Amino acid sequence: MRHSLLPALVASSFLFLAACASPPKEQPPAAGNPQLELKLASGTYNCEQRVRIQVRREVRDKVNYRINLVWNGDTYRLERDPSHSGLPRFEDSASGLVWIDLPWKSMLLDGKTGKPLVNECRPA
Repeated sequence: MRHSLLPALVASSFLFLAACASPPKEQPPAAGNPQLELKLASGTYNCEQRVRIQVRREVRDKVNYRINLVWNGDTYRLERDPSHSGLPRFEDSASGLVWIDLPWKSMLLDGKTGKPLVNECRPA
């Protein structure tokens, strides 16, 4: 039974790592790797350690191209940055914050180190 979980753990780890990476700015994602459009909520996200983050999504032509994020009393504007995995990835180059949406949760990362700042974020 224990070994049957191994493929799922490996696949989810790969998916997480792939979502964190983005291609160089001068190269768009490969044509065979389209960006996913998940139906994701705007509003309050409850995260681990009782952290709350406000997310307002900006959608144009059915594409979530930007989010405005309120965290620790400050507001950040994060632009959609194509990811290798196709998962929604948003980045604020000034602050270095990265917000990644997975189908089951979202997370906030330090884009310079790749380390999670806040994890396990789900719509309230």
